[in-house]
Amino acid sequence: MEVHHHAHPSTSSGHRKKWTHYFWEFLMLFLAVFCGFLAEYQLEHKIEKDRAKELAKSFYQELKEDSATAVIKIKNRIKQEEAITYLIAFFKDSSLTNVSKQFTINFLYGILSRSPSIFEPRVIILEQLKNSRSLRYFKNAEFQKLVGDLTVTIKNIYDRQELESRQRAQYIDPLIINHYDYDFDTRLKSGDNTIFTAVEKYEANNEIVPYQINGVDKLEREKTINVLSFYKANVISSTKLTFLQKYMEINTKLLNELREEYYLE
Repeated sequence: MEVHHHAHPSTSSGHRKKWTHYFWEFLMLFLAVFCGFLAEYQLEHKIEKDRAKELAKSFYQELKEDSATAVIKIKNRIKQEEAITYLIAFFKDSSLTNVSKQFTINFLYGILSRSPSIFEPRVIILEQLKNSRSLRYFKNAEFQKLVGDLTVTIKNIYDRQELESRQRAQYIDPLIINHYDYDFDTRLKSGDNTIFTAVEKYEANNEIVPYQINGVDKLEREKTINVLSFYKANVISSTKLTFLQKYMEINTKLLNELREEYYLE
């Protein structure tokens, strides 16, 4: 009987692999995976950086436009304050049956028109930063804090303007309904003029459009003065000084942060 001896596979070739061979194989595999990870990390980092720069430009433009709008609204409120101050002085001792063009213009700027003083900031990019988690692209802690402060300030402005609407409905609208000359209003807005363009044209020319205070015999001077004083101090001035001014401060800081970080103009 023949006995067949089979050599062990690991020794038959005479080339046993050393441990260093396995080590280098492992090292090459590790380096390949690690380099792939680094490449992916760098690509993701670049995408986030590019996305942050793109959002920064859009947000910067939005803030600049809102800043310009806020300045206009503040100027309009100052003009409204001055007009109401004139009306308060007028109702103290002036004739109510023979009013001047100056009275009419101040009445229009002071209490008839409200839209020029309402601030409605653009918040498209701001909302995108918050709701899409894009704010994480910005690593600047001060920037993130200011975005939060801006959000709170805008909410406060909207809440304040809603309060203004209620106070206006309670105190100013009755004064307009009871005493405004709507015949004058019709003549002033002849053609396609809105009240805003009409009053600007009227103020700039020498035309006199007759105006009569409606229900003059029922107008209570002291009550009217108190209403106007309240409206000026607690609505027009308070919103301007407390809320719009706060918005301007935060807006300016955010613009500075974006300029320094992304070299924007």
